Amino acid sequence: MIRLTLYTTLGCHLCTQLEALLTRLCHAPVTLERVEISEDERLMARYGVRIPVLADGESDELDRGFEPERLRAWLAARGWLDEAAWRLLARELAGEAEPRVARPATLRGGRRYLG
Repeated sequence: MIRLTLYTTLGCHLCTQLEALLTRLCHAPVTLERVEISEDERLMARYGVRIPVLADGESDELDRGFEPERLRAWLAARGWLDEAAWRLLARELAGEAEPRVARPATLRGGRRYLG
């Protein structure tokens, strides 16, 4: 299980893109602790223009993780990248393969689970 913190805010479409990429590119299931930045002035000052921001257990952060190449490098550096999934996504981004249809997140008991 990969545990990450996601600094986010309500309605962040880039955060949704990042979550879909994480689900697709990680070799193991991902658990995200979502931190709502709009409720804390300190967090707003730090992350307001950088979200989504991922942080690992070592507090190493990745901003703009919705950019596939940045996320790939960050995951690979931690040994979490599914190389086959990355190769397929890279082919899709280059127009060499049909895009995979992502399964939507589901809500159960008030919690959101990624496809």
